Amino acid sequence: MEVNKGDGFDAELHEAITQIPAPEEKLKGKVIDVVGTGYKLGEKLFATPK
Repeated sequence: MEVNKGDGFDAELHEAITQIPAPEEKLKGKVIDVVGTGYKLGEKLFATPK
């Protein structure tokens, strides 16, 4: 499951490690960094990206 910096954060698909204040309004609700890979098989989520 590919997740990149700047993608919208979705609590159903992603796991947040921490929350930080957005330095710019356009970054609110976006992924700031990816530290772990997520895995999906079809529509089944096995591990959330972090």
